[in-house]
Amino acid sequence: MTMRATFRVFAVALLLCFICRSMPAQTPAKPADPRGESVDRIIAIVNGQIILQSDLDEEVRFAKLQPYRLGAGKTLREQAMSRLIDRTLILQQQQGMGQAPITDAELDAAITDLRKDLPACAHAACETDEGWIKFLAGVGFTPEEVRERWRIRLEVLRFIEQRFRAGIRISDAQIEEFYKTTMLPQYAQQKVQPPPLETISARIEQVLLEQQVSVLLDQWLKTLREQGSVRILKEGEDAQ
Repeated sequence: MTMRATFRVFAVALLLCFICRSMPAQTPAKPADPRGESVDRIIAIVNGQIILQSDLDEEVRFAKLQPYRLGAGKTLREQAMSRLIDRTLILQQQQGMGQAPITDAELDAAITDLRKDLPACAHAACETDEGWIKFLAGVGFTPEEVRERWRIRLEVLRFIEQRFRAGIRISDAQIEEFYKTTMLPQYAQQKVQPPPLETISARIEQVLLEQQVSVLLDQWLKTLREQGSVRILKEGEDAQ
């Protein structure tokens, strides 16, 4: 893996912890099937806002577009439920906060990066529109749906950065420590000559910034959960 690719993995892995929190608000409940074959149900209530079983099912499917998922130790559905709750809390806080909208150019660039970063796309010709459409159809999405999700993802990420990033400062000592303890061992393992620290210090600073933002975000979400009302319903439990 090249140095640029290594940093891409770091950045994507850190930012993907926000993807799950950046989907659109939950859709209305599905009407009961007249044949009784499929009935959506409420599985959680977050400050009065419901999360449906169909939302959880969709979140699990969407995980296929998250190649660097974080959160070991839990099942995929448990992680999806946690992400849905966090997402709802963030969107509730984001309401009424004025910020510049995501431009089409920014969204186009983000979608292009996604098509490059997904490992499965290496065998699906995602660089072509036909290949991209076919790949997304295989996981149950259309390009339009993914585009809208990524627009909201970028809006949420911008909100998070504005809220937490301003007060973060990365020292030269932190950058050097990361270079020595994280990057140099990787180069040694790959038997590749590492670049001088001064040529990559800016990119290391970016990674460290994202790490600290992630920590602050997790602490903030924990507080929101404690101060708000988050109720997870067991199967068969009444939402009233």
